[in-house]
Amino acid sequence: MKSSFKSLRRGVLLAAIGASLSYAGPAAAQDADTYPCNIEVVIHSSYGGGTDTTARMMMIRTRRELKTDMAVVAHRGGSGAKAQNYVLGKPADGCTVMALTQSHLYTMARGKSDMKIDDIIGVARAMDDPTFIVVSGKGDMKTLDDLVAASKKAPLNWGVAQIGGTEHIGLAQLAKVAGFKYKVVPFGSGAQMVQALLSGAIDATLPNVSEAGAQVEDGSFRALAVMAEKRLADYPDVPTTFESGFEVKTSTTRGYAVLASTPKPMIEKISAAMVKAMKHGTFANYLSSAGLKPEDSVAGWEVWDKHLKEEYQKAAQALEELGLKNQ
Repeated sequence: MKSSFKSLRRGVLLAAIGASLSYAGPAAAQDADTYPCNIEVVIHSSYGGGTDTTARMMMIRTRRELKTDMAVVAHRGGSGAKAQNYVLGKPADGCTVMALTQSHLYTMARGKSDMKIDDIIGVARAMDDPTFIVVSGKGDMKTLDDLVAASKKAPLNWGVAQIGGTEHIGLAQLAKVAGFKYKVVPFGSGAQMVQALLSGAIDATLPNVSEAGAQVEDGSFRALAVMAEKRLADYPDVPTTFESGFEVKTSTTRGYAVLASTPKPMIEKISAAMVKAMKHGTFANYLSSAGLKPEDSVAGWEVWDKHLKEEYQKAAQALEELGLKNQ
């Protein structure tokens, strides 16, 4: 992660919180030109965390586009289950928006909540943070082929944030198509994965660009590949997994969804407002502080809904193969 990212995130979070203090409660807006209600943005994690910060940054301009007010509401617990069940109990009127991460998809795939993937429709994607495959910059492995070859001789220790999480699923898919075995070591967070590789406690790991961009740039880590179809503009020398013949794509995403039975004109209205807001400089600067760009991250409902449904199917299959689907 770039050295200035934490301080930048604190700054933008304070600005976003300040901008959201005027929330007037659930009463419907009165002006005929405004959105028909105030909007609750439901998160599943702590206030002040990444999901909360991203939501508040999205809201700064979206409320102007919709001419209504918005507020973040946290329903924590069950890796998204409480937030999902809360949203299921609300009317499908576009007044309740769920902040969505991969954690929600894994929870649904495991049957840990009442919500099913077809109960929701994605309205806008806010963040698409690609995954690097990295090793120590001091090691002998120079390419992804080197890493695969070493892994076929003996299973290597790979760091992940958690068992059954995004990195674990991406690793399992890579190992399946490349034909190697591995040992997975969970650390609890991306930051701890990065520290483990820096200390030499693991052989390789799969951090996001926002988590390890600085280490790749200063040579502490060697990025053997980015798990994407196309190379990243800021890392043109890092090849993709697809270039090596391994068609595996993994990234960490954040976006927003409403109940699938929400009227389509309402879905389109929310989506258009969010996309316009997140392409504005305010949100673009927030993304750039994490090494991301709106043209790669921000997408409307048609692209995002297709993306999250594909991610769900991928996660469900991987969890089944890992023996984790019913755990």
